[in-house]
Amino acid sequence: MIGSRMLLGGAPRVVSTLAVLGFAAFLTACAGGQVSQPQTLEAMIAAGGGPTLEMLKKPGPLPERTMGNPDAPVTVIEYASLTCPYCRRFHADVFPRFKRNYIDTGKVHFIYREFPIGRSAGTAAIAARCVADEHYFAANWKFLAEQRKWVSQEVRPDAIYKIVQEFGLDRAAFDTCLENQTIIDGLKQVKERGRDLGVSATPTIFVNTEKRRGGVSYEDLVKLIEAANEAAPQG
Repeated sequence: MIGSRMLLGGAPRVVSTLAVLGFAAFLTACAGGQVSQPQTLEAMIAAGGGPTLEMLKKPGPLPERTMGNPDAPVTVIEYASLTCPYCRRFHADVFPRFKRNYIDTGKVHFIYREFPIGRSAGTAAIAARCVADEHYFAANWKFLAEQRKWVSQEVRPDAIYKIVQEFGLDRAAFDTCLENQTIIDGLKQVKERGRDLGVSATPTIFVNTEKRRGGVSYEDLVKLIEAANEAAPQG
C-alpha cells in the first residue's frame, strides 16, 4: 500500500508517502530565478534529439487540464510544482495578464501539467485532482498563493485539506483520495513523461516547441508566443 496511517489527536489520518512518484529532491528542483536560453526544436535535435510539438501535446494517463482554444496556433504547456516559489510568482505576476490577453481571446491553448517536487507537493497535487473538475485550476492557484500555510518538509495533511475544503471536498473523501492508486500512478507517469520531454525543474514552459526554464516575464512570454504564431502554418 502506498499510503501509511498514523494517529493524530486520536483520529486516524491518511498520510501518503508518495515515494512511487519519484520525488527525491536531488533529481529535480525548483528552477529559481535563473532563466535559461530558449531551446528551439532544431537546437534540441542538433544536441541529440528533442520533442516535436505532436509529442509535447500528446495527452498523458490522466485527463489533461487545459484552458483556451484547442485549435489555437500556439500551445503553451506549463510543468509546475505547487511548492515552487517561482511557480507562485509566475501565477501571481504573469499568468493573469497572459490568460486575459491570450488564453481568453483564443490565441493560445494552455495545458497545465503536474511536476511535483517533494512529498508535500505530491500530496497537494493529488488533492487538487480530487476536487471537482471545474475547481481544479482554482485549487491549484490557491495552493500556490498560500504556500506559506501548508508547505513544509514533512507533509501536513490538515493544512493541505484546508486549502481544498472550500471546493466541496469533505475530510473522508480527502483521506480516501490520498490513497487513490489511479491518481498516484497517473501523476507518476505525468512526471516521468515530463522528464522524457526535457523537464528537470519548475516552472518549465513550452511555447510550441520552444522551452523556457525558470522565471519567465510577461514580456518574454509574449515574444515567444508572437514568434511561435508567426512560424505556425497559416490556415
